[in-house]
Amino acid sequence: MASRDDPMIEITPQVLLKAYSCGIFPMAESADDPALYWIEPQHRGVLPLNATHFPRRLLRTVRTTPLTVKIDTDYDAIIDGCSASRPGRTSTWINKRIRNLYRELFDRGVCHTVEVWNGDRVVGGLYGVALKGAFFGESMFSFERDASKIALVHLVARLISGGFRLLDTQFTTDHLRQFGTIELDRDQFQIELEIALRADGDFNALPADVHGEDVVAMIAHMAPADQGTR
Repeated sequence: MASRDDPMIEITPQVLLKAYSCGIFPMAESADDPALYWIEPQHRGVLPLNATHFPRRLLRTVRTTPLTVKIDTDYDAIIDGCSASRPGRTSTWINKRIRNLYRELFDRGVCHTVEVWNGDRVVGGLYGVALKGAFFGESMFSFERDASKIALVHLVARLISGGFRLLDTQFTTDHLRQFGTIELDRDQFQIELEIALRADGDFNALPADVHGEDVVAMIAHMAPADQGTR
């Protein structure tokens, strides 16, 4: 289900957070369209934090990669990466209003970025919104192999450590299913969301410079039988 807003009506950060608490999120038709559409999918993607399926090869990469993972240091680089064109996708749903709204949430400490750096350049990452015990993943990107996957593994460990109950991926894709993402109907998602909103998640429970070995150990402790063999 989707509804189009009036582009002349201001959407405040408070309105946006209220929408998230109701299971609704905004998207734009394109970067050039000033309007936003309020989206409430009939089926919602969720990555269960206690039942991830990260391949062993990926976890080994997280442990040994020379890439550096940082938290909440460069919102602009992440939003630019998420909105950049790439093979198979020449347009983006991130318009100027989206950029500005989530920048306000970022400045308030509600929107968070997980950034993967190669030297002084961001080569992958993701961003999303933390609300109580729920994290709403918005978008991710990768300019180098496995960069977005490394960010996702770090995100999951951070959410586990912080006592989060829900990782919303909005939609399910083949890419996300390989890590354990499942699909809930709208009513099921609302139940899970209500439970998560009764919890108090702490996105900063892990140190910003947590080592990849500690990240992998935390995930393995939560779901030791669920990791892939590749």
